[in-house]
Amino acid sequence: MTGAPEAASEAPFLVALNLTRRCNLACAHCYMDAGARARGGADELSTAEVTGILDQIAALSDETMVVLTGGEPMLRKDIYDIARHAGGLGLMAVLGSNGTLFDEARVAALKDAGVQAVGISLDSLDPEYHDRFRGREGCWAETMAGIDCCRRAGLMLQLHFSVTGDNAGELDDMIAFARAAGAVVLNVFFMVCTGRGESLTNISAEVYDSVLSRVAEAARDERELVVRARCAPHFKRMALEMEPPLPLTLRDGYEAGGCLAGTRYCRVTPEGELTACPYMEASVGSLRADDFAALWRDAPLFQQLRAPKLEGRCGECEYGKLCGGCRARPLGRSGELMGEDFLCRYEPRGSALIEPLTTPDAALGWTPEAEVWLKRVPAFVRRFVKRRAEDHAREMHADVVTAQHMQTLARRRFGSTGSPGGPPGVAARRGRPGMEGGA
Repeated sequence: MTGAPEAASEAPFLVALNLTRRCNLACAHCYMDAGARARGGADELSTAEVTGILDQIAALSDETMVVLTGGEPMLRKDIYDIARHAGGLGLMAVLGSNGTLFDEARVAALKDAGVQAVGISLDSLDPEYHDRFRGREGCWAETMAGIDCCRRAGLMLQLHFSVTGDNAGELDDMIAFARAAGAVVLNVFFMVCTGRGESLTNISAEVYDSVLSRVAEAARDERELVVRARCAPHFKRMALEMEPPLPLTLRDGYEAGGCLAGTRYCRVTPEGELTACPYMEASVGSLRADDFAALWRDAPLFQQLRAPKLEGRCGECEYGKLCGGCRARPLGRSGELMGEDFLCRYEPRGSALIEPLTTPDAALGWTPEAEVWLKRVPAFVRRFVKRRAEDHAREMHADVVTAQHMQTLARRRFGSTGSPGGPPGVAARRGRPGMEGGA
């Protein structure tokens, strides 16, 4: 079975720049296995090399979100220069951090440098568990202080929660905490067996299904918080199976929760190697020698991921195009990139392959007022919001998208409190992103 995604040759929606292997923690699950966490690597990209890579990414598309991460990116003294360069190119710069090094001055400097959001890892509301998981006593309190700093500064906040068999029962509490903390997004990560995470894949298929089902419900029902699954493409199947369903298709791209590796997402290592995702460590080329656009377009591994020939249950499954399974899991376990995702319990029913919805050929016009709404939506999700708005307008038998259409969609997503992408001033006062947004 093949599962080539829609518009596979488009620019990536998301690029992670692992800027350093240095880290002030020793997280049990770290995919980078940061043996050089105290010193960094001798071959770490220079400031000029990083900004040059950003230039190449922006030349391909200025609607790409770049995640500045590590290791711990705050350990790079040039992090503010890098962020400022990304923002100057029109890219959405997001910082991925453990949050322990934030204080009022550093958060203010990040905002001044153009960082539009930060993602902070929080693996439990139990300080002892979090400290043990992150490898240093007292880091939970420091992370909480970092969250407070971001909230007070009005810096858009997302929380990252890595699920294991030990903390899976905390999901509802974590959703409530993220909402109370003023987070825009809660990303629920399901670990893949690489790096130090090889020893922590203790989540059973049963618990995985249970947690993922709850994530899908929260993604459908939450109004003040965007809840998303990461490294869990089965999310799409569960979303469609719910009553009422949460309709997601491949064209929803980054928001849809499926695997993005090599199709919508890629990762740059601290040494400049380009990989499909952090859990597929094979480099498709060095950005010190090769052009980003050429590698993104032509790398054989990326081409393979864009037109997968799935095997096992994944190859027989009617959700092959909407889900396709995680490719890193079978690769990590058996070396078979196209093998079945062993954490999925679903048994294919022999039904016809579910095709993703396609974008209608006829383009719709936009009123100036509607275009103002669209411009306030974060660039990395703007194309999806545009498609949804045009679909809604067609349902209303309209030949132009109006501000009223945008407002209706916003109310559907965020309820009577209104949309973060709503009238001028509302988004700024609430510290929220655009209508479907989040970092």
